[in-house]
Formats: sequence, C-alpha cells, structure tokens
Amino acid sequence: MNILVCIKQVPETTDVKINPETNTLVREGVASIVNPFDMYAVEQALKLRDQYGGKVHVITMGPPQAEQALKETVELGADEIHHVCDRAFAGSDTWATGWTLAAAIRKIGEPEPIDLVICGKQAIDGDTAQVGPGVAEFLDWPFIGYIRKVCEFKDGRLRVERASDFGHDVLETPLPAVITVLKEIGEPRLPSLKGKMRAKKIKAPMLTAAALGLQDKDLGLKGSPTVVSKIFSPPKRESHAEFLSGTPEQIADQLHGRLKEAMIL
Repeated sequence: MNILVCIKQVPETTDVKINPETNTLVREGVASIVNPFDMYAVEQALKLRDQYGGKVHVITMGPPQAEQALKETVELGADEIHHVCDRAFAGSDTWATGWTLAAAIRKIGEPEPIDLVICGKQAIDGDTAQVGPGVAEFLDWPFIGYIRKVCEFKDGRLRVERASDFGHDVLETPLPAVITVLKEIGEPRLPSLKGKMRAKKIKAPMLTAAALGLQDKDLGLKGSPTVVSKIFSPPKRESHAEFLSGTPEQIADQLHGRLKEAMIL
C-alpha cells in the first residue's frame, strides 16, 4: 500500500503577523511547528505501512523553511518526502491549495500509484478543514472525514469508523481514496535514532509550478476564488460586575429585584 500524508507547517506562536497588502499570514521569520493534527495522520500512515507493507510519502506545500517539517516525519519513519515550493503558490486559499496538492499527488504517483491520502482533520492556523476534501474532489477520489479508527484493509477496500454526533458510523470505501483523521486515531510515536540520522541526510525534491505543469493563473492569489478583504480585531467588550451582600435570603431578594428591573423576569 502506497500512502501519502499531507502536512502543513504552521506558526507556533499566537502572535501572528498579517501582510497588510495581501491580507495573508507572514510566515518568514516566525517559529513554526508541524500542524499537530497532521502528526496523527502520519502515525496512521506508518501503522498501515507496518501492517500491510508499502511506502509512506509525506508532502507539504510552503516556503523553503517548511522542509524542516518534512524532516520531522522522516525521524518518525516516513519513507519519502516531497516539497511543493514556488513563489507562485504564495497566498493560496484552500481551493488553490487543494488544486496544487492534487497535481503534486498525481506527479508523485506516476511511477507507483498512490493508494491512500491521509490528512489531519484541519490546520490550527486556518481551521477550515477544507483542504482534505478539496484534494479528494480534484483527484475525483472517494472521501471520508473525521475518522477515529481504521478497522481493516482488504481486497482493495478500507473499512473505517467515522465519528458522529451520536457515536460513530462504520464505512467502507474502495481505494484510491482520501481520508482525514482525528486525534483518537492513535498517539504519534516518538522519533527514533535511526530516523534522526536519516533525516539529517535526506533532501526533499522541490516540486515547482513548472515541474507540476501548472499555469500561474491557477495558482496562489491569482488562482484563489476567495479573498480576504479586511482583517480586524473585534472591539473589546465592556463588562460590569456588582457584588451583592447580606444573608442568602437578602441576596436572593436583591437578585430578583435586579432581574425584574432588567425585564428578564
């Protein structure tokens, strides 16, 4: 089974800076980490490979510094890494990101077709949960989201448990497919010494727009149908507190009077 995991490098700090011209995140010079939800996707991919054989590919789309995120997955046991990196991709919304990643997945799968794409449920910076299903749409593959457990892979089909408001659903899909996973899927493993040594030497091949055969008009800000027109902090809410004194009965009477005055009662 050839599995590909999509990861994203996200800002580690809550002090996020916004480019005033493009209204996009400024990532250069900001401390970054691998999106925590994506680490659960990596763990699930490694478990499936260990059980059924095959390879685990990891891909990310981002600036040059995002290669470090890929190396962290090599420390955990990923087989191959791929870096989608080009100035033409800057400012991509979820639509343009899904389009670009789908093109990269097709490219990676040319020698050995990808059977399964796994993503974390969402990124902690955008919180949209749209890229995973977007990739599935552009690949024209089946999609199942919010998976809490992978039950079985047999005869080219994957059986999973999908979390729901009332418990879970058991679903089955043919491969190739795209899935997004929850943290209940399993705690990410720790890096190994062998993995750390390999990560120091490995270099992620760069997948540029030209390498993927993509046109600038379909990429980055130019290829993004959604636009952030304005970014602002919500106004601070004024609050007022009043402490009531007296016996419990007196406080209850005072509270009753206040509620009547406010026409709540």
